[in-house]
Amino acid sequence: MATPSLPGEGAGLPHDQKWGGKGDPGRGPGGPCDDRLSGLLEVTRPGEHGMAQLNGVPRPGAAPGQPCVFKLVLLGSGSVGKSSLALRYVKNDFKSILPTVGCAFFTKVVDLGAASLKFEIWDTAGQEKYHSVCRLYFRGANAALLVYDVTRKDSFCKAQQWLKDLEEEFHSGEVVVMLVGNKTDLEEEREVTLEEGKEFAESKGLLFMETSAKLNYQVTEVFSAVARELSRREESKEGQRRRRDAPLTLSERPSLRGRCCAH
Repeated sequence: MATPSLPGEGAGLPHDQKWGGKGDPGRGPGGPCDDRLSGLLEVTRPGEHGMAQLNGVPRPGAAPGQPCVFKLVLLGSGSVGKSSLALRYVKNDFKSILPTVGCAFFTKVVDLGAASLKFEIWDTAGQEKYHSVCRLYFRGANAALLVYDVTRKDSFCKAQQWLKDLEEEFHSGEVVVMLVGNKTDLEEEREVTLEEGKEFAESKGLLFMETSAKLNYQVTEVFSAVARELSRREESKEGQRRRRDAPLTLSERPSLRGRCCAH
């Protein structure tokens, strides 16, 4: 069966591989995805709860020397620059691209110095007609970027709706969430101030940063900040596991109290 050609924003990119169709083996359950990185395609089923291990790559809690793999989803309205942020980060590239159809998939290994981790980046469609489908893709996510366009107030409101969707799917603190205001290069057209974004993020306990994918402003910093927070949380969980599993040892034998003797 021939792979369908989709008008997604992966068009014209090397090694495109797109798939779609519910029930089709090896394909997304709710719509198409396209891979943008030559040789890095690792098929997942976004509808699965949690995250199945891909090609033997360990998930959080990996063995020493192996990078932990974390699923990161980009959520937001159409044309806010989600795909541009992903392309700029992964390939240091920027181009005008068509709206995403369904979901696009990237991978990226992040060097944190003492350790490294691997991002699975799921770039979801922003059009309203794909909203219910995209909710399938963020299941099992470890982190999310809520992206809005600083020149569009409506996209800022939509990012808040995506946050509500995440809150319905995950327990508090289960996912690292960053609010990202993109397109700061269009400062004269700004409708959402830096203070508005920052205040909302602080009120919800989110990370926050503004970016310009076009000018490559703070794009790497966004993903690095998320990676550091994921690593910090994983180290904390590992420390808790070690303490929980540590054998209970007695530092000293209980002292013997004086006993009454009948003799």
